[in-house]
Amino acid sequence: MFYVICFDISDDRVRYRVVKALKGHGRRVQKSVFECPDLNEHRLLQLQHKLEQLIDHGSDSIRYFRLCRACVAEIEWTGPGEKPAGDRYVIV
Repeated sequence: MFYVICFDISDDRVRYRVVKALKGHGRRVQKSVFECPDLNEHRLLQLQHKLEQLIDHGSDSIRYFRLCRACVAEIEWTGPGEKPAGDRYVIV
């Protein structure tokens, strides 16, 4: 499944650790936004568990947006960047 994961983290050390964890699962498209095209439910739950252990639940937030194949095909953007990595999905 294709996920967009974004975060708002105030502490630089925590933010670095979150970014490091996310880099193993997706592509950074903005400072605090990652596209993760190949997360199945098991890998997503593992990632969420890891990230939940890193953040301060009183001030930090992480959001996970699941996008279907049709939604990924409709993504638009302005400015530099690449087409979302979800283009390898084929609708039959």
